[in-house]
Amino acid sequence: MEGLRLSSISIADINKGKCYFNPGCALSVYKPESENKILKILQEYFDLVQLHKICCHHNPKLPRGSTIINNCAGCDRRFRSMYDGINTISIWEVLDSIDKLPLPDHTGLTLSVHDSCSYRSKPQVHAAVRSLLNRMNIKIIESEFSGTKSICCGDNFYPKLSVDKVNEFQKMRASQMPCQDVAVYCVSCIKSMAIGGKTPHHMVDLLLNEPTDPQDTNLETYHLTLQNYIDRH
Repeated sequence: MEGLRLSSISIADINKGKCYFNPGCALSVYKPESENKILKILQEYFDLVQLHKICCHHNPKLPRGSTIINNCAGCDRRFRSMYDGINTISIWEVLDSIDKLPLPDHTGLTLSVHDSCSYRSKPQVHAAVRSLLNRMNIKIIESEFSGTKSICCGDNFYPKLSVDKVNEFQKMRASQMPCQDVAVYCVSCIKSMAIGGKTPHHMVDLLLNEPTDPQDTNLETYHLTLQNYIDRH
C-alpha cells in the first residue's frame, strides 16, 4: 500500500452544480449536529454544496460527474471504486483550499496524528490535515508510522477477531503515538485511541472548537449502531 498513490479530483475540476457533502455514518451517529455545521461552512466559503445522506454501502443515486466531499476514508474508497462516474475528495482538502477559512486558535496544543488507514494511499489528505492543524497553531510531533506508512487503529479487525484481541491491537497502536493528545479524522479512531489511553481530538471537533467525546467504546454496541444506520440510509 505504501507505494500506491491515488488522486482526488482537483478543486478546479469539481462541477459545482454536482457537488455534495456526505458526512458518513460514523459522524452522523457521533455528532449529527456537526454535519450541518460543516455544510454551512462549505456553503458559505466554498460553494452551494448539497447534503448527501445515502450511505456509501448503497448506490449514491447521483448523476455522472458528481463529486462527493467526504469526511470518512471508507466512504471515499467505496464511492470512488464501487460507483461509476463518481468523483471523491476529502473535506480536509477542500477546507484547506479556502484561504479565508476562519479557524480556531489552538495555541499550546501539541499532538501526534493518527492517519486513517483507508486514506493511506492519499498523501494529499495527510498534507491537508497537517496544513489545517498548522493553521490552527497546533504543534505536531509525528509518530514513526504515519501518512503512507500509517497502521490501522485496530477497529477494522472487528468482527474478524475477538473484542479482546481488537482491544489489544488498539492499545498497541495508541502506544505508538509519542504524544498524549492525538488528532484523528475517523470516529472509529477516536475510540481506538481512547481505549489505548490517549486523548483523541477529531479534526471536525478541532475545526469547530469543540471537545471530542469517545462516547461508548464498546465495539459490539458501536458497530451495531453503525450497521443500523447503514441499513436505514
